[in-house]
Amino acid sequence: MAQENGPEDRRERGRKAVFRVPGTALLAVVLLMVCLVPTAFSGVPGLWALYVVPLALIVFVVRTRTVATGEGLAVRTMFGHRELPWERLKGLAITGRAKVKAVLTDDTEVPLPTVRTRHLPVISLVSEGRLKDPSGLTDDEDQPPA
Repeated sequence: MAQENGPEDRRERGRKAVFRVPGTALLAVVLLMVCLVPTAFSGVPGLWALYVVPLALIVFVVRTRTVATGEGLAVRTMFGHRELPWERLKGLAITGRAKVKAVLTDDTEVPLPTVRTRHLPVISLVSEGRLKDPSGLTDDEDQPPA
């Protein structure tokens, strides 16, 4: 088992960015569960099955994420997982609602859950220049010398 010796080891592995639903969203799910108590246990048989909805929401919040590393993107949804190496990516597409999709070299599009257009500079930094930042925030060439 390899042991990490400090910040040098972390730098060698490269940057990593995780985009996910904030954990505070679980508070809304707990509130929904509390609000369902009078209905679910009102004496009508089968209404306890209403708790399937908040349980599914918990799974969604905990599982759904996109992780960007030096190797590529890891997309995890409620029911699946997909690895997208940088070499297989042609670029990123932006939808009308500021959502981002990865465009593969075979022109298929893979939605990137929880990634929005404001995250593109971070993805550009993590990709180490393999994907250009359309906002220009990470361009070093345009900055005057200090």
